[in-house]
Amino acid sequence: MSSNLRWIRKHWYAPEAIPIYVVMGVAIGGATWYLTRLARSPDVVWDRKNNPTPWLNVEQGTNTKMHAVNQTFDKSYTRDKL
Repeated sequence: MSSNLRWIRKHWYAPEAIPIYVVMGVAIGGATWYLTRLARSPDVVWDRKNNPTPWLNVEQGTNTKMHAVNQTFDKSYTRDKL
């Protein structure tokens, strides 16, 4: 175990590389979150046999966008199942 940590510190740890690791981690996490959010939108059809038009199930007064400027909505859209 100690030799593994020593090898990692020797080859992968550098104080000047820590900001790069942090920025890459935040970028990968943000991209994963955004792609997951896009996959759950009402425009995407995952089940064509049981629900070929999921956008018709969105009620009026439901927010489907990420950001609504100067608008108030009763509720936000959530997809029950993919």
